[in-house]
Amino acid sequence: MADSNHIKTLDDENFQDTISQGVTLVDFYADWCGPCRMIAPLIEEIAVEMQGKATVGKLDIESSQATPAKYEVHSIPTIIIFKDGQEFKRLVGVHAKEDFVSMINEAV
Repeated sequence: MADSNHIKTLDDENFQDTISQGVTLVDFYADWCGPCRMIAPLIEEIAVEMQGKATVGKLDIESSQATPAKYEVHSIPTIIIFKDGQEFKRLVGVHAKEDFVSMINEAV
């Protein structure tokens, strides 16, 4: 699902390095999750619009389970904004694009 040129595919190996600097939006998802598929186009739009302002990544909770466990991701989709390696804000479930964009703008 995370095969866009603008969205970084995250896993347990590259997660910490990716979120360590700047602002990063992470979409915790699974391929079988209907609501995750619903917001996927919004996440893609955000990745394009926020280039240079924030990194946008997706982490499949099925293939990388340590990271969601560490951040207590119990429901998907869960969107977490990280700032310099620390959790800044999170939203769980389907939300409007503006909600995600405003979280990024607060963090930068």
